[in-house]
Amino acid sequence: MTTQNVVAFEDCTSCIGKVRVAASKSDLFLPAITEPLAALGGRHMALCQKQLLKSLETGGGGGGARASAWVDSTRSSSPTQIKSTASLPETEEQSSWILRYPSALETFEQIISASKGKQIVMFLDYDGTLSPIVDDPDQAFMSKDMREAVRDVAAYFPTAIVSGRCRDKVYNFVKLAELYYAGSHGMDIKGPSKPRRKWNKGNQAVIFQAATEFLPMIDEVYTTLLNKTSSIPGAKVENNKFCLSVHFRCVEEKRWAALTEQVKMVLSAYPKLKLTRGRKVLEIRPTIMWDKGKALEFLLESLGYANSSNVLPIYIGDDQTDEDAFKVLRDRGQGFGILVSRVAKETSATYSLQEPFEVKEFLRRLVVERNRWLLQG
Repeated sequence: MTTQNVVAFEDCTSCIGKVRVAASKSDLFLPAITEPLAALGGRHMALCQKQLLKSLETGGGGGGARASAWVDSTRSSSPTQIKSTASLPETEEQSSWILRYPSALETFEQIISASKGKQIVMFLDYDGTLSPIVDDPDQAFMSKDMREAVRDVAAYFPTAIVSGRCRDKVYNFVKLAELYYAGSHGMDIKGPSKPRRKWNKGNQAVIFQAATEFLPMIDEVYTTLLNKTSSIPGAKVENNKFCLSVHFRCVEEKRWAALTEQVKMVLSAYPKLKLTRGRKVLEIRPTIMWDKGKALEFLLESLGYANSSNVLPIYIGDDQTDEDAFKVLRDRGQGFGILVSRVAKETSATYSLQEPFEVKEFLRRLVVERNRWLLQG
């Protein structure tokens, strides 16, 4: 059983519950199919995804077959070359997907209408949402215009960055002290040192760390992975404090499966850590019941909105790990998840945007609308 180090505005225990550790070996490798295979469509596409995911999670079939299937899925879901959305032909599948998950820009008035009389609380992923996906994760800088858009939004709405990155690292990218930061997939949360009084019911800063006892283990695995992956050109291991990321965007495709097997071999000695997959990245996390969805609930409760009907949470993200937050909002029947994606894929989000540029435009429009409300009194 893990301990929790929590200092919050009020007693925020109801949303946290008990953090459980799953030590089962079956939890070791839980890959996430982040985007569908382009050649498949409709229900057949979704069914094939689920079957592949189940096979990988349960270890069904031979190791070579699983690795091959994983490589095929990764290739289709994470195109190497970034293309302008204007240059991408819209397929029948994409058109159908847009009808299910319409653009948050094209349906902006619907979102604004739903927010009337409510406090918007904004949750933002970082990589692929506020910054483009780049080959070197250390170079994933957000633009000056994006930073200004986030700053302007935070002036009107409580705003949190929820990232798989180390909290300190994502703060150094964003550099806005007035925000809430949830790093390591929500396992490391800290609020602004001087939160706005109108959003808070207490005077204490928010601090939450879900898995401090895992830190020595994480550091040990990090050192081992650095050594084991050093022979694979392009592989990069990133220590995000409460989790690790093994980036393979710059690794030759023919070596993806070998890299994955190397990581799995290391983790076989650590049953309390699990492996999931993102966009050309392997994520290693403690097997505790905590994710970005739990972080969203914790922050809403910290702000005093846990049981409020006068709040509209909006979560914008691009990765499989953001689905936990999308699902929380869908289950609450309150707020909207917005998926950032250029390709059709299954999601629990309500709306979509295609790239960080559209995220910036959405944030700007929220600010313009807020200013209009203020002028109208």
